[in-house]
Amino acid sequence: MKLQDVVAQLPPESTQQAVGYPTLFLLVALGALVPVVPTGALVSTAAVVALHQTAPFAVLLVFVVAATAAFLGDITLYWLGRRGLGSRNGSKWLEALRARAAPDRLAGAQRRLADHSGTVLVLSRLVPAGRIPVMLACLMARMPLARFARGDAPACLAWAAAYGAIGILGGSLFDEPWQGVLAAVGLTLVLSGVPALWHRVRRGRTSGGQHA
Repeated sequence: MKLQDVVAQLPPESTQQAVGYPTLFLLVALGALVPVVPTGALVSTAAVVALHQTAPFAVLLVFVVAATAAFLGDITLYWLGRRGLGSRNGSKWLEALRARAAPDRLAGAQRRLADHSGTVLVLSRLVPAGRIPVMLACLMARMPLARFARGDAPACLAWAAAYGAIGILGGSLFDEPWQGVLAAVGLTLVLSGVPALWHRVRRGRTSGGQHA
């Protein structure tokens, strides 16, 4: 069966919306708590689908749902991390954050946080693999939850807007939604992979220079 035939058999818009928005919320919130879900690609895909729907404000709803879920997920993870700092035995959430933050990234996040606390929180969500080191740096600096929330709110809004724009771009280039989805997902994966690859190359050069 061709992909076009599968798309043609999708349920009506009302059913897609009733299932799609709650699913998007849950997956983005889960991705904020467990950073293995490609939430950026999910938002871009949802934006492509919403762009091709006839319901008004469908794309805006994707933006609101994604930003809200990301914010709640971040706040929950930060709260769990603060509990780990206050506990004698720590917590699995705090240890998971430490395991996912490379020492050089953490050190860089701490330096940037000391100089530009608000800006670095916003950029941390826009830069792939940048959120966890900055969050851990905030935890180690004992930043209060309310202050973290004030910085994280615009970060989540900017993140949802950026990946929603990728979806809108992909959906605008093609007439068929599935083509726009493929384009948006591909662009999202490229944007996510290039910085990580560049970081590995730089780290390899640094290691090579030290051993020379």
